[in-house]
Amino acid sequence: PVSVGMSMDIASIDTISEINMDYTATIFLRQRWTDERLCFDGNKSLSLDGRLVEMLWVPDTFIVDSKRSFLHDVTVENRLIRIYPNGTVLYALRITATVSCSMDLTKYPMDKQTCTLQLESCKT
Repeated sequence: PVSVGMSMDIASIDTISEINMDYTATIFLRQRWTDERLCFDGNKSLSLDGRLVEMLWVPDTFIVDSKRSFLHDVTVENRLIRIYPNGTVLYALRITATVSCSMDLTKYPMDKQTCTLQLESCKT
């Protein structure tokens, strides 16, 4: 098994829809793991073009309850791959996702809603 560290920053909450029971947010997702096959001599990290991600193993992370999402691609896909000499890989991307949020509006306008943003990974 590979241990994957993750961090996530919410850049913005773009919309909240009471009618559709969802919200849209833009997030920065960073994942870090070590792949010994990528070790190299040196003391500086290598930043790779995001298009090379197809040549590497990456975690199959997904957003739970996502209705739709997209990876930003202006002017190129907003992905960063950095490989360190010890084989540690940093993979970062910017995603906008619309996520379901069951809201209880029976006490509106005095209600309080809690919406989650959960990440999971498929196990094979």
